[in-house]
Amino acid sequence: MTQHTDLPSDLLPPAVRQFLGAHIVRDADTASSFLTEDAVIVDQDETFRGREETDAFLRDAGSEFEYTTEQIGAHRVDDTHWVVTVRLEGTFPGGVAELDYRFALRDDLIAELVIANHPA
Repeated sequence: MTQHTDLPSDLLPPAVRQFLGAHIVRDADTASSFLTEDAVIVDQDETFRGREETDAFLRDAGSEFEYTTEQIGAHRVDDTHWVVTVRLEGTFPGGVAELDYRFALRDDLIAELVIANHPA
């Protein structure tokens, strides 16, 4: 059964909540600790697989820009899938973006993260 409800961040699974907290402050090492060894991250149609590639992505993504991140929505899809919507504002082209972080969990860790534009 699919549930689409807005959730406060404290009701997200610990791995999702703690990953986002670390990712927002650009602490790649801590963020990476919430990923499975074989995790997959997809961002802007580019795919990063495994520890080495996902670590590099977390360390380098967006590093050329200054921006703030605010969680503006979240919902549970099912027991292992969660979506968190964030709003970025900064010095990147366009200046504002709303993105969905779509998490798939396995064994209480993040096995897959797909970052995509939030539908208007």
